[in-house]
Amino acid sequence: MKQQQRIFPGMILIGFGAYFYLQQANIVLFQEFFTWPTLLMIVGLAFLGQGYGGRDYEAILPGTILVGFGLHFHVVNKLEIWPDHMGTFILIIALGFLLRYQKTRAGLFQGVLFLTLSIILLFYDKVVGWFGFIGGNVETAWEFWPIIIIGIGVYLLFIKKK
Repeated sequence: MKQQQRIFPGMILIGFGAYFYLQQANIVLFQEFFTWPTLLMIVGLAFLGQGYGGRDYEAILPGTILVGFGLHFHVVNKLEIWPDHMGTFILIIALGFLLRYQKTRAGLFQGVLFLTLSIILLFYDKVVGWFGFIGGNVETAWEFWPIIIIGIGVYLLFIKKK
């Protein structure tokens, strides 16, 4: 078990050491990676190493989120097809829950919920267009979807008891 507890700090030290060494060496090839999103990715990769290598599956969720956010900030201004939208962050969180569910069998509901919310947010204009195609009063009901989400949250927190 002690072998598995050394994965996270070992990867952190190797990652940060390589980061600072390459920064000091001033290698032009890596110049654009000397930013805080790279540090997020290093910590996230350490969490993923602990999660998969150390069989500490709860570390998969923060690892996925940190690597995903770091990757997002690296590519958002470099790839024109990459969405710069709040739905992207929620999609990354959904991916973290689904990857953790794959190993722990816990968090499927949260993963599907975040995935659904991210799809709605990323394709909001198309979803509204579909509802417009369906008909009249749906557009008025669509304005109240945040209240519906709040209501479901209140139900899950205070009313539903297992």
